[in-house]
Amino acid sequence: MASKTDRVMSLRAVRQLRRIRAFYTAGVLLWTASTAWSGWQSPGSRQMWVSALLLAVFTGLLLTASLWLQRLRAAGSDTPAHHAASRRTTAPRHAHA
Repeated sequence: MASKTDRVMSLRAVRQLRRIRAFYTAGVLLWTASTAWSGWQSPGSRQMWVSALLLAVFTGLLLTASLWLQRLRAAGSDTPAHHAASRRTTAPRHAHA
């Protein structure tokens, strides 16, 4: 059974990975547009190849972040959900003499 701090760290990691995945998605879109534009303007130029390299880097980072997020979601699914305490009344406790 995972400890409570492991669960909190897992939730933080998932939240962080969601944020960074959005950043990497924006980077992939930006470098795709840049590669297409520089490829159209001057095919085979250094600027096009640098844009293509950065596109490959951001695509790899996006893929890695997505895989980690998928693994964290799969690992967190087997832990039971936190439920509120039961409403039943407890038996009165007696002090020991």
